[in-house]
Amino acid sequence: MSGVIVTGPPKAELKDVDALAGFGVATVGEAMGRTGLLGPAIRPIQQGVRVAGTAVTVLSWPGDNLMIHAAVEQCGEGDILVVTTTSPSTDGMFGELFATALRRRGVRGLITNAGIRDTQELRDMDFPAWSRAVSAQGTVKATGGSVNVPVAIDGRLIRPGDVILADDDGVVVVPRERARATAEASEAREAKEARSRAAFLDGELGLDRYGLRDTLKRLGVEYKTYDEYVGEPSEEHVGESS
Repeated sequence: MSGVIVTGPPKAELKDVDALAGFGVATVGEAMGRTGLLGPAIRPIQQGVRVAGTAVTVLSWPGDNLMIHAAVEQCGEGDILVVTTTSPSTDGMFGELFATALRRRGVRGLITNAGIRDTQELRDMDFPAWSRAVSAQGTVKATGGSVNVPVAIDGRLIRPGDVILADDDGVVVVPRERARATAEASEAREAKEARSRAAFLDGELGLDRYGLRDTLKRLGVEYKTYDEYVGEPSEEHVGESS
């Protein structure tokens, strides 16, 4: 497998990245029209952490972390390393030593479609990571790959410089051109949710606030008293002979 290391790709502006960091993954995904989310199998090794950064992408051979070493050189302040493999792999491709080198360069975290190890050490040093697997199985450094090329995780395209936002709920990708607009849409959505939250605290029901009573009626959902309900034949007995 040959490869390429692309230097100096375009990136979202850090002010827009940091603005997105103020919102949760669910909010940002909804603000983009329920797009950009990676699958639920990519899970955090820690809890209560949210990070946002610009993607430095790595495409590696399974069980081989050579290209992560190459990617470290391309990482800088505000980046998040995104690692995937050419075929499924759960080997522990990333650990404490990589995190130490990346932290020195201002990298904010790791997203990988493969495995990681040294998870306790990563938590102790406050280096956040999201992965498909946790495995002590080590890797080799023998096969070429690519850095800063478009990659796909769970069918979601990730380009170098796109915004990665990750928290306890998962990971979302924001195309670099849409970073500012998505931050603005997320802010508007949070303001709307704040108004709803205040209304719910005041006792209003979602059925009324969102106009859902008409939806129930349109779908044929009926209200019945308990006596009306229990006085009818149950569905499982309808059609049975007496």
